[in-house]
Parts: sequence; C-alpha cells; structure tokens
Amino acid sequence: MNSQNIYNIAFGMVLRDLRKQKGYSQETLGFEANLARNYISLMELGQRSPTLDTLIALCSALDIPFPALAMLIQAKTTETHGTRPKT
Repeated sequence: MNSQNIYNIAFGMVLRDLRKQKGYSQETLGFEANLARNYISLMELGQRSPTLDTLIALCSALDIPFPALAMLIQAKTTETHGTRPKT
C-alpha cells in the first residue's frame, strides 16, 4: 500500500469520526461544506483524495482548525500503521 492510500484511509477515518461527533449525516456535512454526499462517502472510505479547497471547506463545516485536522490525520496514520509512512 502506498503512502497516499494510507493517508486517504486515515483521513477518511478521521472525517467520519469528526462528522459523527458533530452529529452530522453525510448529507448534512455535504450541505454545510457545499460537497456532494457521495463525495463525502468516498472520502470516508479512503477512495478520494480531497483538494486543499475541500479540506478547508470541511474544516469550516466541522469547526476544526486545519492544523488540528492535520494532526489528527497524522495520529490516525501512526495508530493504524505503526509509523509515519515515507513519502
């Protein structure tokens, strides 16, 4: 598995956790971030790599600073794969 896939999977897990903590459905998060529900689903499954614009929109919708999101993704990557993958 390459590092891009590892980060996509970790991001998806973090996104799902944050969405559920906020009490949002995928549809509600999509509405708040101006994204399609199926795109939210694909990101949560690790099947899509979000753009910077998408990440910022998600951070705004979830009320989380971008650096905090990055730290959560890194922590999830370490938790699920042991060490930071090489890029």
